[in-house]
Amino acid sequence: MSDSAYRVETTSRLAQWKIENLSSCTYRKSDPFKIGKWNWHLSVEKNRVLYVKLYPEISNLTRDNPPIASFIIRVVSSVGDRKALAHPEIKEKLLKNNEDFVWAVEVPLTGKFIIEVEFLDLKTTSPNGEEPYSIFADGFTQKRLNEKAVESLGRMLTEGIHTDITINASDGSIGAHRAVLAARSPVFCSMFSHNLQEKELSTINIPDMSIESCQAFLNYLYGIIKHEEFLMHRLALLHAADKYDISDLRDTCHESLLEDIDATNVLERLQNASLYRLMKLKMSCICYLVKFGKIFDIRDDFNTFLQNADRDLIAEVFHEVLVAWKGF
Repeated sequence: MSDSAYRVETTSRLAQWKIENLSSCTYRKSDPFKIGKWNWHLSVEKNRVLYVKLYPEISNLTRDNPPIASFIIRVVSSVGDRKALAHPEIKEKLLKNNEDFVWAVEVPLTGKFIIEVEFLDLKTTSPNGEEPYSIFADGFTQKRLNEKAVESLGRMLTEGIHTDITINASDGSIGAHRAVLAARSPVFCSMFSHNLQEKELSTINIPDMSIESCQAFLNYLYGIIKHEEFLMHRLALLHAADKYDISDLRDTCHESLLEDIDATNVLERLQNASLYRLMKLKMSCICYLVKFGKIFDIRDDFNTFLQNADRDLIAEVFHEVLVAWKGF
């Protein structure tokens, strides 16, 4: 049996194991695959019913910080109309060994099928004994190097301390500081260094952002944005990062948009990835649609996409479809 029979394909929160053939009374265990901080295994055992198990690889990390997982697991027929059987959503399940999650699939399965796990969240226990926290938010929330300085800078914005520039959004205005904006963006720096309207009138007009998105933008520049606020305004922040040449915000948005691609947002993400030249996000979206077969689950939305999207982008998607068909 080839090595590919044990390989699990993964994206940021999705894992798929393709089973070509599983005869009766057969056991098979996947190669390890990484989601979050842990290596994982899937296993199947077929007797009178099919038993599917998901568990983390035994290691010091698993023993000391076992994952608390929320996920959806499915068995999908990879031929015909791709019928899927789904286990009810698992919420905050502590997984330590190969007996902590066992799914008995009683519907007979023949031929090729796919075992798919979509991780909704992964939490780990705090070393200080506090409440478990999500590892998916961890990278964003741990960036502050000097919390007191950031807190003081944030107060300048929230309390309007000596503001000297007004930003006019589409539905409101906010006071800010030239020095902070110039330090964070070369575009703003250029505005204030030359005799442009923004320098003379002490105003910046941003009509393509709402007041809420503009506030989130400033909160990011001043280092006080909250994770939930960031998630809510990611696409507006990506637009602002591109417009005002703020590379760290662009990279942060890019990495965040990679983390939670799903059927409801993949086409929007794909078009934004193409618009803002985010190659990694674009390829992840195409992979999700084609390699993971999600294009079949959103036929109506995909037809609308074909009618409105950029022709070159559509051509890229269909190129990947043809490559996938040749390889399966």
